[in-house]
Amino acid sequence: MDQAALSGQVVLITGAGTGIGAETALMFAQRGARVIAHYHQSAAGAQQVVRKIEADGGRALALQADLTSEVQAAQLVQRALARFDRLDVLVNNAGSVVERTSLENCSLELWRRAFDVNVTSAFLVTRAAIPALRAAQGCIINNLSLSVQTGGAGGAGPYAAAKGALQVMTRTLARELAPDVRVNAIMPGVIETPHHEQFSTPERMAEYRRQTPLGRNGTPREVASAIAFLASADAAFMSGALLDINGGRFLR
Repeated sequence: MDQAALSGQVVLITGAGTGIGAETALMFAQRGARVIAHYHQSAAGAQQVVRKIEADGGRALALQADLTSEVQAAQLVQRALARFDRLDVLVNNAGSVVERTSLENCSLELWRRAFDVNVTSAFLVTRAAIPALRAAQGCIINNLSLSVQTGGAGGAGPYAAAKGALQVMTRTLARELAPDVRVNAIMPGVIETPHHEQFSTPERMAEYRRQTPLGRNGTPREVASAIAFLASADAAFMSGALLDINGGRFLR
């Protein structure tokens, strides 16, 4: 893809303070986009992303919001539009396992939290952003998970169920918003990010590597490349697609 393939576009990336979100923000900026780096608690990470982008001559803005709040999700989009006056790309990246537990032992509170963090947040931001995305003939990319296809083994059942709901939301929006807005999703396998440092032991990560045909886990940059592709003109005829990035761990 041309390094300037997204020149002039405005992209809002949720959960951009760390991991896949941070790398995606940097990659979009390298390709000429103006970036809104959303964060909830990772203020230092988001500010570092913005500093890197600006040091390279790009334009970026870090904005804080709790996306499980309807008011704050709408305000995030409003503040982004106030700064850049348009929105071309929305990357719904924010999400979390929250806590590992079996479905049998999952409390109702944890179940609701998993859905709030992983799918309701994306719904609230997307709903607020749709008018601007329609005006720009833009696109949405949702970050799902390999666990949608394999199940949430190892205590990630609530997370997998929520990501499964986000998959259905992706395909529903692809129909509802066509032909004005393209909507696609990525399906990452195990990616070496702080997320797994928090929720997976070193032993579990080593086992993931052994289970992956390519013999390793993925990197945030590899996922960011797929997101940038889906936002580019090279993917202009793609909508409702689920793009696997899992090293061969799951084959359709």
